[in-house]
Amino acid sequence: MTAPAVLHVPATPASPALVLRPWRMDDIAALVEVSRDPGLTLWASSAVDGEAQAAQWVQTQQQGWVSGDRRGFAVREVRPGSADGRLAGSVVLKAAAPGRPVAEVGYWTAARARRRGMASRALEALTGWAFDTFGADGLQRLELLHQVDNPASCRVAQKSGYAFDSVLPASPPAFPHDGHLHIRRAGA
Repeated sequence: MTAPAVLHVPATPASPALVLRPWRMDDIAALVEVSRDPGLTLWASSAVDGEAQAAQWVQTQQQGWVSGDRRGFAVREVRPGSADGRLAGSVVLKAAAPGRPVAEVGYWTAARARRRGMASRALEALTGWAFDTFGADGLQRLELLHQVDNPASCRVAQKSGYAFDSVLPASPPAFPHDGHLHIRRAGA
């Protein structure tokens, strides 16, 4: 098990600083709020409906840290004078473990955080942390998957150094549409 981490991403001229930290139960109200966005429910499998589902989702993220199966981070938009600002999204590292050469990353963003460079900055921070944390244990490649009809995710992947690799065929019911596989290798 890797201890939960907190990652800090400095502000840019166009975007505020970000804090990536493990999900907490006090994130539930913000998670419910951002999950009402139709754009999020269209692309993300993590959208929730109501406080009970949000609490269960947060508990699953916390359990992922304990088991080592997944390391989910709430992405918080930090404004001057605030230590832990508004929820801007989520990034996750899945299946990273000693001796495993491949792991998967994923992300989603709140509507107010889109088109501001936050997703790519958060993904880049997660990527660096993943290779720093698991590279010595054999992590060589990170994979990012998204639906083929989601050009915004393609842009985020490419901006974050994840090269397009291939089209993956649909696998209903979990993956009803074809997908894109993007890859980032250690040292790239």
